[in-house]
Amino acid sequence: MSQKRKVIKLATVFSGIGAVEQALMRLEVPFETVFACDNGERHIDIDYDAEMKKIRKLSGAKEKKKYTERLYEKKSRKINFVKQSYLANYKIKKDNFFEDVKLLDGTDFNGNVDLFVGGSPCQSFSVIGTKGGFNDTRGTLFYEYARLIKEIQPKVFIYENVYGLTRHDKGKTWNIMQQVFSELGYHYTFKILDSRNYGIPQGRRRIFVVGFKDEAAYKKFKFPEEIKLKYTMQDFLEDNTAPGSLQSVNGKLVKVNKLRGKPEEKYYLSEKLIAYCLSPGTKNFMHAGAKIDLPVARALLSTMGNLHRSSVNNYVTTNGRVRALTIREAHRLMGFPDSYNIVVSKAQAYKQAGNSIVVDVLINLAREIINAEKWNK
Repeated sequence: MSQKRKVIKLATVFSGIGAVEQALMRLEVPFETVFACDNGERHIDIDYDAEMKKIRKLSGAKEKKKYTERLYEKKSRKINFVKQSYLANYKIKKDNFFEDVKLLDGTDFNGNVDLFVGGSPCQSFSVIGTKGGFNDTRGTLFYEYARLIKEIQPKVFIYENVYGLTRHDKGKTWNIMQQVFSELGYHYTFKILDSRNYGIPQGRRRIFVVGFKDEAAYKKFKFPEEIKLKYTMQDFLEDNTAPGSLQSVNGKLVKVNKLRGKPEEKYYLSEKLIAYCLSPGTKNFMHAGAKIDLPVARALLSTMGNLHRSSVNNYVTTNGRVRALTIREAHRLMGFPDSYNIVVSKAQAYKQAGNSIVVDVLINLAREIINAEKWNK
């Protein structure tokens, strides 16, 4: 008689649109979301230390959540679009979705979490960000993640960020972060993983830190072996998508007015960049015809607008013409299936896809963690 599989108790911060949730769903691993937390890039001006002291005196996570929500209602009129997307796709009680990691009391969940996942905002460490590191408010959110590990005491944690943080400030930032991980009392290891090595034709290198409370599980764990890439970006495109609304006029690529059928005055791309975009390879996405076994192919065109990897400024070619990725294609190239519900605006959907973790990388990583912890028995 077969045994029931363990239901993994999952908790996430900087939860985004639920990449690890998608990974567990695609692995058909049963899980329960203890809590998720994301402020949807809303920022409020408060004395966080003072407010946290008040919150810790309240009774229970539910009351603390209500207090935080009232703070946001007073200080911000912005909508939490990330919360909208998350609640539309995953089974979680509204009381278990929190608004702000800096106001989340992890002691309420001590000993009740198997897997804790988060990646503090990467802009501080990214090559396209300010590189402010810990001097940037977003960089200091790493300490909130570490604080929650200490308070929650999960069996396993996964921390994800851009690979560039290992080089920030000549490696000093990463050395400090490693020291913090060591002081938490966990056995941890780390490695840079690239999504092109785990089934998705996108060059997206990220550092993953995996920590175990149990030393035996840590010793058994190994990072997943690389997989030969079988797909190109064209395999992820929608077949019924129009070739595009960009047209070359007088040596420039301009947007076509859908109503009048005429090019607008606003120039988008030069002919030189058009040729670049039409080339058969890409650094970020693997085109059909690209030599995908090479570590670096030609770069995909990206203009100076939204610099998210899966943004409106990531162009593809259809029948020799140029167009932007659709929001569904952007999600596919992050490993999200078409069953994922897109319930926000086009602009928000592009941003949310670009901010996520590639699901297929987490699938391979989660499989190794589950085997090490013997959660599959």
